[in-house]
Amino acid sequence: MKIKAQMSMVLNLDKCLGCHTCSIPCKNAWTTDPGSEYMWFNNVETKPGIGYPRLWENQDIHKGGWEVENGKLRLRAGGKLRKAAQIFGNPNLPGMDQYYEPWNYDYQNLTTSPEQKHQPIARAYSSVTGRPMTPQAGPNWDDDLAGTQVTGLDDPDFAGLDAQALLQFQRVFMLHLPRLCEHCLNPACVASCPSGAIYKRDEDGIVLTDQTRCRSWRFCMSGCPYKKVYFNWKNHHSQKCIFCYPRVESGQPTLCAQSCTGRIRYIGVMLYDADAVHELAATPDPAALYEAQLRVFLDPRDPAVIRQAEKDGIPHQFLTAARNSPVYTLISDWKLALPLHPEFRTMPMVWYIPPASPLTNETDIDIDTQLDAMRIPVRYLANLFTVGREEPVRDALRKILALRRFMREKTFSGPDAAQALETAGMTPESAAAMYRLLAVARYEDRFVIPTVRREDAPGEDVEALKGHTGYPDRDPVAPEFKGVHA
Repeated sequence: MKIKAQMSMVLNLDKCLGCHTCSIPCKNAWTTDPGSEYMWFNNVETKPGIGYPRLWENQDIHKGGWEVENGKLRLRAGGKLRKAAQIFGNPNLPGMDQYYEPWNYDYQNLTTSPEQKHQPIARAYSSVTGRPMTPQAGPNWDDDLAGTQVTGLDDPDFAGLDAQALLQFQRVFMLHLPRLCEHCLNPACVASCPSGAIYKRDEDGIVLTDQTRCRSWRFCMSGCPYKKVYFNWKNHHSQKCIFCYPRVESGQPTLCAQSCTGRIRYIGVMLYDADAVHELAATPDPAALYEAQLRVFLDPRDPAVIRQAEKDGIPHQFLTAARNSPVYTLISDWKLALPLHPEFRTMPMVWYIPPASPLTNETDIDIDTQLDAMRIPVRYLANLFTVGREEPVRDALRKILALRRFMREKTFSGPDAAQALETAGMTPESAAAMYRLLAVARYEDRFVIPTVRREDAPGEDVEALKGHTGYPDRDPVAPEFKGVHA
């Protein structure tokens, strides 16, 4: 057993407002250089919808992530030989039109236009070509169901459901899905890069890009099933979410978590068995991958785990943070949070609490009946988080509904919550603790982040890493491929 630490995040979709406040500071801080106009390291998608880039969930098209062949993991897009054959023409690479062609509006025309009979307009001009254009897509083209009447039928998460019926006005539903790089335990982007430019930090698991080694092959883009690696069309480098590592190293949360008005984000440390990752990621039955990933996590309160972690060089501050981690509580203790598309086999480390939704009929009957009366079908959420298995989603939603009933009884003398708590496997004490963390958690309860010193990182040459983890406006472009067009 080899124990490693991983910075992780949980998002409570039951409280997401869809306000995009998380996306703006991320955009302003990390993607302001030319060529990154279309990049959103954090974006908030509306479901149902096809997302950004278009149909990113459909790996029959994009060939991202891993698959199992003869009991072993292999990249869905193929190994070294196939990549060598396709190195100058990657057939699985999403084009810019699948993201969107960035544009600016000619606002100056509104102020400089001479007097005329008709109102002047601010026409859209492409940031790439400079020519007039009509926008056809964006980072959330389905925003609040605006485009869902056109794109909704192509949503892969409708598998096993009547999408046509569920998109009718009387039955349509909506949820917001904030997305960022998953900083996976088994990242396909790292395995796909021929030049080794993308790597996973040993001390905290954050996945970064060494821009001085990037050779513009862009296999990382097609290899990532979540499509959270981007290509800067101006400087010809790959760029991605860096989990705000300069902030995290000083004990501060990421910008998206810091700015979230709904306080839906939790950040903490997870300990995991690195030796078990590949074996569990290769679990033959895709429906068992959620439980497989739970098994890779280790209990930070177990004395045996603590002793082994100390032997493996895990710093004391990481072990303390892991014991107090809200992420571990939500994922492993309460089993409220679920992984996004575990069938990609990358073992993602940004997890989600599924949203409860209004009931299609007014009822105050037992909780299991309420689950079937929810506007968001449980099967849809199961396709999103547990490869179609409904029971883990139902367990999480039972706890959320039982908690609501418990607090309603406590505050307003509502219906008896004892049976609901028992059905959900909860006690009044655990319900009170869950309420404190989900509803009224303090800043220091939501973000338990140990400080990190790079010189303490085990097994790394710190001098060799200097200047290799930033972005083009912060790191020099390698002279040997300045001006190279891939």
